[in-house]
Amino acid sequence: MKKLFALFVAAALAIPVAFAQSDSQIQAAAQKALSASRYKNVQVSVEGGIATLTGTVDLFANKVTADQKIRHVKGVSAIRDEIQVAGAEISDAQLQEKLSKAITYDMVGYGTTPFDAIGVQVQNGVVTLSGHAYGPVDASDAVAIVEYTKGVKDVIDNIQIDPVSPMDDRIRIAVFRKVYGFPMLNQYLIDPAKPIRIQVENGHVTLYGTVDTEAQKDAAGIQANSVPGVFSVTNDLQVANASKEKAQK
Repeated sequence: MKKLFALFVAAALAIPVAFAQSDSQIQAAAQKALSASRYKNVQVSVEGGIATLTGTVDLFANKVTADQKIRHVKGVSAIRDEIQVAGAEISDAQLQEKLSKAITYDMVGYGTTPFDAIGVQVQNGVVTLSGHAYGPVDASDAVAIVEYTKGVKDVIDNIQIDPVSPMDDRIRIAVFRKVYGFPMLNQYLIDPAKPIRIQVENGHVTLYGTVDTEAQKDAAGIQANSVPGVFSVTNDLQVANASKEKAQK
């Protein structure tokens, strides 16, 4: 009995050692997973299977991928991500303008620019994406563009993905042709950064963007309303010269 009890005590005393050794092995594997040069300033510590990431990276995207890599390390049960995004500082206004242009022009080849209405707001380097995206690819690519832009400290993804619907797709194309085919409005096809955005959800159309005159805004609404199958049109177009037009009246 005494011998059995001694073996039990020895086994119990060995448990912390086993855990310590396990954490050490996990930590080595985790640090190895971050051997790429972009993670050279990132450190990993492991305690009780919980991995804590500290240090700095140049891009927010590297912070995201570091987290993903550690999640795949065997034995890691949870992650505390305390990595900071370093790199060159840029003002919120400059960063917001840069991101808005990048999301528009980098995604022009998709052919869905008029159907994306993605908003960008920046505060203290934290970027909030809002609005609507034509599909999951457009939404995820917009997020990726932001994550790989220097100066971004964090990303809040509030983009709403429009539901997949053959009926809505038909309406999108029809509204696009009606709006952009109207002589007063076809000028907005020239610059992809200034199109009239057409968002469709279950037959309900919302128009976003900026036009030069109130007459153009009204014309866009009328054209969208003339498409068969459209249940309603919300005209949220902004008029760039609204104050000037009011002054002239």
